[in-house]
Amino acid sequence: MLDTAIIGMGNWGRTLVNSVHAKNGAGLRFVAGTTGSLDKARDYAAEKGIRLHKTYADVLADPEVKAVALASPHGIHAEQVIAAADAGKHVFVEKPFTLTKASAEAAVAACARAGVVLALGHNRRFLPAVAEMKQMIADDAIGTLLHVEGQFSGPGALNYKEGMWRADRSESPLGGMGGMGIHMIDMIINLAGRFRDVRVLSHAKVSTTIDDTTAMMATLANGATCTFATLALAPRYWRCALFGTDGLLELRGHETVFHRRRDGVEWTRDWPATDIEHAELEAFAAAVAGGPAYPLPVADAIHGVAVYETMIGAAASGSTYAVPA
Repeated sequence: MLDTAIIGMGNWGRTLVNSVHAKNGAGLRFVAGTTGSLDKARDYAAEKGIRLHKTYADVLADPEVKAVALASPHGIHAEQVIAAADAGKHVFVEKPFTLTKASAEAAVAACARAGVVLALGHNRRFLPAVAEMKQMIADDAIGTLLHVEGQFSGPGALNYKEGMWRADRSESPLGGMGGMGIHMIDMIINLAGRFRDVRVLSHAKVSTTIDDTTAMMATLANGATCTFATLALAPRYWRCALFGTDGLLELRGHETVFHRRRDGVEWTRDWPATDIEHAELEAFAAAVAGGPAYPLPVADAIHGVAVYETMIGAAASGSTYAVPA
């Protein structure tokens, strides 16, 4: 059993804890933790049997803790990963991994030097429907890929108030990208390959805290084009579609796949709902125990950060051309 500490016990930190607490088969249990507001976490920690530490350094000094799960602000992920690696702790880190390619590379290098497992929490990689899509693409079910469309949106920014770290533009550049959109970037990398270039528009149309509308047009390394949007003040929505010369594949939500061949023959299939947080923590524990490698290569983790960092720069550059009247 991998004795793990949860770092950050807000909503998402608790989601991770709840996904494995008192459940069989995960190979991981949360035994300790820390968070920014200890008093707010005391009752929850006591309920889950989590020993609270005052600081992250105290967690790393705890000999019972063999791994940490970081559900902390994005901007401090890199330093926390490096500190954990230096202390010999395995690391599960929530997305975004870091906010710059250089810091992501430094964190990966620290874990490699220390010989500890580093796992990034892109939980949609654990959806059975995604595994089916990936296999179909490998089997040439859609032919040559021409274009990818992605959207991941939700109303989360309605709850963001001044003073919250997620409402800080330095922690949430490009609005919904940090909390939502980065998952779709990883989905596109997983299914369609790496990115070559990006063009980005991002602004706050309604929100008073972060950008609520972010849209990208990109070229993938294989030459396919891509469009993507993440909206932080819209109803929850997930869609990823891949268009090829011989067919198309579309993931609607997490469980439904639609396929249409070039000749018009089509089908829609549904998969059972999956606890993807449990699945990713189980895979992390298995990798630490010497089992299969965590199914998200660190090279993909670094590339996802590079895409995010490039998007931030592209949005700031303001490369927009007016349409003649």
